[in-house]
Amino acid sequence: MLCLERKDDNKKSLTLDATNDNLHEVMTFVDSFLEENGCAMKAQTQIDLSLEEMFVNIANYAYGDEVGEATIALALDGREVTITLTDSGTPYNPLEKADPDITLSAEERQIGGLGIYLVKKNMDFVAYDYTDGKNVFTMKKSI
Repeated sequence: MLCLERKDDNKKSLTLDATNDNLHEVMTFVDSFLEENGCAMKAQTQIDLSLEEMFVNIANYAYGDEVGEATIALALDGREVTITLTDSGTPYNPLEKADPDITLSAEERQIGGLGIYLVKKNMDFVAYDYTDGKNVFTMKKSI
């Protein structure tokens, strides 16, 4: 299921099934918005990496073996873009996971945690909230 809503030039949202098959649709939606608003390539690459990490996590873990929806909302305020991912899956705050020790070799490090670490490093602001039965993950970046 795919539902595209255009609110105005500075705000858009996309609701679709949270599946890995829809990652391309999500990336195209966000990249189109960023390009329309003159986003620098470095910022777009950082946003893309972060968005892919968060959407794939929702697709793979939020709903277990079921398929649920995710909403990606975009807002532009001046030169700052806000990306909010919302799902109704199992409550999970990825920001509570300890950052990996990146001084260790790949063989010595524990599995997991590197993706959210990269999101935190690439974005200017990240936050998680569980509201009205929904996971709400917010990322902001100057473009």
